[in-house]
Amino acid sequence: MTQHPLDAPQFYLTAPAPCPYLPDHQERKVFTHLVGMRASGLNDVLTQGGFRRSQNIAYRPACDGCRACVSVRIDVADFLWSRGFKRVLKTNDDLIGVEQGALPTSEQYSLFRAYLDARHSDGGMVDMTVIDYSMMIEDTHVDTMVIEYRRRGPDTAITGRGQGPLVAVALTDLLSDGLSMVYSFYEPDEETRGLGTFMILDHIRRAARHGLPYVYLGYWVEGSKKMAYKRRFLPQEHLGPDGWERVDTP
Repeated sequence: MTQHPLDAPQFYLTAPAPCPYLPDHQERKVFTHLVGMRASGLNDVLTQGGFRRSQNIAYRPACDGCRACVSVRIDVADFLWSRGFKRVLKTNDDLIGVEQGALPTSEQYSLFRAYLDARHSDGGMVDMTVIDYSMMIEDTHVDTMVIEYRRRGPDTAITGRGQGPLVAVALTDLLSDGLSMVYSFYEPDEETRGLGTFMILDHIRRAARHGLPYVYLGYWVEGSKKMAYKRRFLPQEHLGPDGWERVDTP
């Protein structure tokens, strides 16, 4: 893992690059390293301030003349369990997610590759090798975990674990006030399950069990179809100039 002192974190600004969400836009990011014994505390503060984590980097958009990226977190206590959401839970009731350390496996990478090739073949992550994937999972100094979802088996009630091949995976940070979904992927042939939605709903349940008030979803980007799904999970809070503001409508 990368080692740097953290007593005085330094912030840097990236050069302009094409925006992955809005055509004809340029993006810039401000970032700092999350390393050392104080990394988890810094990750807490920065996430609450609108940053996201990627490996040992915390970043936030700093684009000239554009504020389309909005940090979103779900209000766990008041979350509205619509009939559609309950239907997704029922559809996936045969799955169980097991929390474990941030350790990559070849099975995870195989599922990750299948997901990228089927759903994001033109995305920036499509060329990630097994080494790149391993670094995404384990190059971290913060409190994080991998949740592996498999089908329930005859011994699940005793062991708490599923059986068979991986169906979905979530890389999740544990914060003082919530769970931050860093990245998730799933079996593309199981599209009718709504696994992306299911994993978010499962994180809401997990946060509630742990007494945590929020699930952080990263950025909603106005005008981006890729990010439109995040507005479905209500109520939620958006980070604006005056702090976090509650949103009750899509």
